Amino acid sequence: MHREYHRWYSQRLQRDMELLVFGHAGAKVIVFPTRDGSFHEYEDLRIVQGLAEKIDAGQLQLWCMDNVASETFYCFWRHPAERIRRHAHYEEYVLNEVMPLMRQKNPHPCTIAHGCSLGAFQAANLAFRHPQHFQKLVAFSGRYDLSLNVDSFQDLFGGYYDANVYFHMPSHFLPNLACDWRLAQLRRMDIVMAVGREDPFLQNNQQLSEILSAKGVRNQLHLWDGRAHSGKYWRRMAALYL
Repeated sequence: MHREYHRWYSQRLQRDMELLVFGHAGAKVIVFPTRDGSFHEYEDLRIVQGLAEKIDAGQLQLWCMDNVASETFYCFWRHPAERIRRHAHYEEYVLNEVMPLMRQKNPHPCTIAHGCSLGAFQAANLAFRHPQHFQKLVAFSGRYDLSLNVDSFQDLFGGYYDANVYFHMPSHFLPNLACDWRLAQLRRMDIVMAVGREDPFLQNNQQLSEILSAKGVRNQLHLWDGRAHSGKYWRRMAALYL
């Protein structure tokens, strides 16, 4: 299997960023890690191994992203306004540094946003905010409203709210989306979500699916038994839905 390592200094983030690429051709998949994961997480969880046949056949090329969660949503010593601004800088890094490199190295017309847990939020948020860049979204075990208090999970902004929070929470901005062009872009996208029936954010997933359907945006929500929030489940999901 073709494997590439990249590292460069990001002016937008003012730090070095790393990523791994698996595969030589095929649909380009931006893979966002979980909260505590990094650019090598997908390989560590053996999900890359589970997709080896598709990767080696030139059907998929994985671009596994580095993580800045400890500087954004989980950087609790920072004011929430600074946390969400830091997240916006990360989005700019992906759009303006990573994606141009992807297009340069691989001209395949299909780009897929993908992630598990917090990575599912990252993938969905990016795809819903910039749908013109993506043909497919595949999100597993996601939480699409980081301001929710559910089970042992708290509002990651501690009650703080501003326009940046609103426009980066899919469960918040999608119900009010009225732009015909953006809706048309979303309606041509293949959207696949999967979550466990016992996942604390099952209701949030169902709500997001309903929001999309109400906007005429087709989507698939697959419910798995149990919590289904670990690598062994994500390996099986990836083989089915990517």
